[in-house]
Amino acid sequence: MQTMRLATMLVGLSVMMGAPLHAQISPGPLARAHAKFEGSTNCVKCHGLKKEPMAQRCLACHKEVAWLIENNRGVHANSRNVPHKECAQCHPDHAGLDFAMVDWGKGGSAEFDHKRAGWELDGKHAKAKCTACHTSEFRKSPSAALSPRTTGAGWMGLETACISCHARDDVHKNALGNQCERCHDAADWKKPTRFDHAKSSYPLTGKHANVECDKCHKPAKLNLRPDEKGRTIGLYKPLPFAECSACHADPHKGRLSPKCGDCHSTKDFKDVNRKDFDHSRTRYPLTGKHLTVQCEACHAVGLTKKAPPFAKCTDCHADAHFGRGTLRGQPADCAACHRVEGFVPSTYTVAQHAATSFVLGGRHADVKCALCHVASDSMVRGTPRRTVRRVQLRPQAAACGNCHADAHLGAPANTAGAATCITCHDDRGWSPTTFTIARHAALKLPLDGAHQPLACARCHIAVKPATAVVLATGRKATAAVPLRVAVACESCHLDPHAGRYVAGGPQVTADGCRACHDTRRFVPSTLAVARHATLGFALDGAHRSIPCRECHKELGVASKSSLKVSGASPAARLPFSGARRSACIACHADPHAGQFNARKGGGTCESCHDAAQWTGAVRFVHDRDSSFPLAGAHSRVPCVACHVHTPQSGGGTRVQYRPLPTACEGCHTDASLRKRP
Repeated sequence: MQTMRLATMLVGLSVMMGAPLHAQISPGPLARAHAKFEGSTNCVKCHGLKKEPMAQRCLACHKEVAWLIENNRGVHANSRNVPHKECAQCHPDHAGLDFAMVDWGKGGSAEFDHKRAGWELDGKHAKAKCTACHTSEFRKSPSAALSPRTTGAGWMGLETACISCHARDDVHKNALGNQCERCHDAADWKKPTRFDHAKSSYPLTGKHANVECDKCHKPAKLNLRPDEKGRTIGLYKPLPFAECSACHADPHKGRLSPKCGDCHSTKDFKDVNRKDFDHSRTRYPLTGKHLTVQCEACHAVGLTKKAPPFAKCTDCHADAHFGRGTLRGQPADCAACHRVEGFVPSTYTVAQHAATSFVLGGRHADVKCALCHVASDSMVRGTPRRTVRRVQLRPQAAACGNCHADAHLGAPANTAGAATCITCHDDRGWSPTTFTIARHAALKLPLDGAHQPLACARCHIAVKPATAVVLATGRKATAAVPLRVAVACESCHLDPHAGRYVAGGPQVTADGCRACHDTRRFVPSTLAVARHATLGFALDGAHRSIPCRECHKELGVASKSSLKVSGASPAARLPFSGARRSACIACHADPHAGQFNARKGGGTCESCHDAAQWTGAVRFVHDRDSSFPLAGAHSRVPCVACHVHTPQSGGGTRVQYRPLPTACEGCHTDASLRKRP
């Protein structure tokens, strides 16, 4: 009944659509792959019953597709490739016997993006034709057995493993397993570009890393036979490598350990592993610096030859002293003064040196031997000639100048007759000098006062010499120390008075700086009161007790060092010009607020006052110096009765002196006059 109902529906659908009579049951002929399902009785094999999804019926027949989806493989397992669930949307049918149910799109199957199938074609696979791989021979996947296909290879049933297609190409005959991609890629099958020997059981180190593969895997001693194609296939497993002798011949012929690795490394066969090689088992144990010597330095002719001579040091080392090394007049072997821990420093002691013509005293005891015993290159005759370092054992040492540069450039000899270095120095140290203050007193500048504790270098400053002086050791002197220096104060000290008291200055002083200062200290000045009178301003009266800085304000500013050698300049200048001291008002405020400015002579303070005391006009005589003589009763009137305090506009008061009335009525009223007797 269901079949008849479906057929009736299809007939009605065909009539409504005006279809021809042959299509009143089926919409059209099935494709060749489904031709066996032609006939109205086979419709339910694909379309199903009871609204069963058609895709379910497709997968029931195409079990290979169902298997691929279940195993998440192939195009159909990717939802991005198959966004819908109905097979008919991509694979429609009823379009004719020759209708292609797979739409490859423009370009056909050759342009199909194989990445959509889950296996991207790279290398030489990208250039291969589809039919070269999609053949019945290579259909080895479980899905191939589930396919209903009866003819042709189709597109399903292939595996991605190399061995599934290239089993006949495996030159290793499965000796290395079937995971070809561990060593090879699709770009070039012959080169194992992915193989990492470091991850194998025998990592390649040192020079092994640069050896051609065939030298180990195709050596003649393996007697490898060519295959049926005439190719000689290398042996990769099993290949012996536990001992070096598996590949290398023993150059020692079994005389040493059979384990080459105890002495050698893959870095270089000549690079002997000194850490593991026990040289003490030989007739010459290595100690000291001999432990760090390269083997080839002694075994230059090869390790397999006769051992080199070693009875004397000179068997290997050139005699740096050319046979002049003696002790107490007898020839001495190198070991008498040197040891294997190092050629320098020598074991020759300071005490032993005392037996020579030059005793090492003072700082000489700490000097390195090489500074006096200079080394130089010398040629040694022989075949071939070679250069060795020659060390002078008996250098000239009669005078200091044999080793030391003259820092004074001959000045002592020029100024002190037969003076030599030891006149002022000894071997305890170049500085401080042994030249005493008492000896300095005999020179032009005795060291007294503040000069006495100064270091010599404050005056005798080291400078770069005009001509380099070469030491006997080959080194150059870096500086010269002048002995003759100028003794004038201004040679070392800056003049804070800006040349005021020197020749050409506005107030020349014959003794220069010493007229006002001595060597004990720069301040306070030694300028006396009497001396101050000669400078244009006599210190009399109360001026004698006033500190200098009260008038000379610049003295109150802290000064930096005045030494020229210090590179500093004074913080304040001390001009002492004197212009501001020409009148009292230059230093003192006017308590009269200018009342006497109009007086004859400008109302100078000294016309009424003197320097002994400010209060009381000791020089003022009222009858003489004013226009109002004090006569009669006026002579007994207190000053304040007439000269009263008057308020000032800016605040405070002042004593009124001028102008005052001179007429009687200016001070007295009529009543006050009548009361007088």
